[in-house]
Amino acid sequence: MSNEIEVKITRCRSGVQLPRYMTAAAAGMDLYVKLEKEVVLPPGERVMVPTGIAIALPEGYEAQVRPRSGLAAKYGVTLLNTPGTIDADYRGEISVILINHGPEDFIIKDGERVAQMIVAPVSRCQLQLMDNLDETVRGSGGFGHTGVK
Repeated sequence: MSNEIEVKITRCRSGVQLPRYMTAAAAGMDLYVKLEKEVVLPPGERVMVPTGIAIALPEGYEAQVRPRSGLAAKYGVTLLNTPGTIDADYRGEISVILINHGPEDFIIKDGERVAQMIVAPVSRCQLQLMDNLDETVRGSGGFGHTGVK
């Protein structure tokens, strides 16, 4: 069962490849970079690369920009902020912040798939200030409170 919504998209420059689903059941659309020239990303460094697209999401939705597992597994290249959020009222060009955790330079070429984008519904909340919160078994147990294995 598919839950399709309409997302408007525009090219910010000519020659831009639009995002697309690579398989019929893929959750995310691959995002392509639009570069004037190749970018060298040395180990430990980060770079923001443009996709050449802008979108208009319906109110009540966000686009999440996530890493591509193949780039992470093969080269150690991932996204610095993940998931990156594109709000429904943002109309600027989408850029992706890549970081190289691998041991070698990573060359980013024009038209390369560097991330994936997932469109998801957003829930908004109304905060209710309380003097105390109800107790739970966990309580204030934080990171690793149940053990690491």
